[in-house]
Amino acid sequence: MNLIAIRVIFRYEMKRFFRTILQSLISPIISTSLYFVVFGAAIGSRMESIDGTAYGAFIVPGLIMLTVLTQAVSNASFGIYFPKFIGTIYEILSAPVSSAEIVIGYVGAAATKALMIGLIILATSFLFVPLTIAHPVWMLAFLVLTCVSFSMLGFIIGILAKSFEQLQLVPLLVITPLVFLGGSFYSITMLPPVWQTISLFNPVVYLVSGFRWSFFGTADVPVLTSLLAIAAFTALAFGAIWWIFRSGYRIRS
Repeated sequence: MNLIAIRVIFRYEMKRFFRTILQSLISPIISTSLYFVVFGAAIGSRMESIDGTAYGAFIVPGLIMLTVLTQAVSNASFGIYFPKFIGTIYEILSAPVSSAEIVIGYVGAAATKALMIGLIILATSFLFVPLTIAHPVWMLAFLVLTCVSFSMLGFIIGILAKSFEQLQLVPLLVITPLVFLGGSFYSITMLPPVWQTISLFNPVVYLVSGFRWSFFGTADVPVLTSLLAIAAFTALAFGAIWWIFRSGYRIRS
């Protein structure tokens, strides 16, 4: 394992993150704070508690997931697409660096960025609502697994994308709607039975449910099911990346 190559790619991506810190970090924090003000204070004060949890606190895990998922995908997709766009990806591919080291460097940096943003938003939430974390270790585990798995998805999108517009297509038209419909702002048990069944086909439901369980000890689906779902998604993304590098599809041509 070439740790020097991994460190170089990782540091380069992190430096790019801090060069655009206003867009990369401050913007999502401000956006999430507005969600707290509108949903937590304005609307939440008029709503009953859900499963014994005040609505303002109930939406915290969903808001964190909303931001982490979109940021992980966006950072990873842009991180690998830009070298393709300017042609420097061929320098990396011709260097004595394995595909695994390239993936670890780019995905690791994107996951780290998303994790930082998620933790900062978590800290910010304490300014708006009283919050307790029932299972802090599991909370961090769910957060790290989500950051890594969706960074891998973003890496795949960056390789397959043919333009900058396509980089935004999946986060905007797929990820964000799935998060909003995945129980971020409500419990799926509040839905009619038919819609509860339909919601179970949304993979984000399992992420949000497991993450919310780590905060409040309640979940819409069994925690083990949530862990298996994110593990299966991670394995699927890993398999897709392995095939892309093995075949050279959209990366060597």
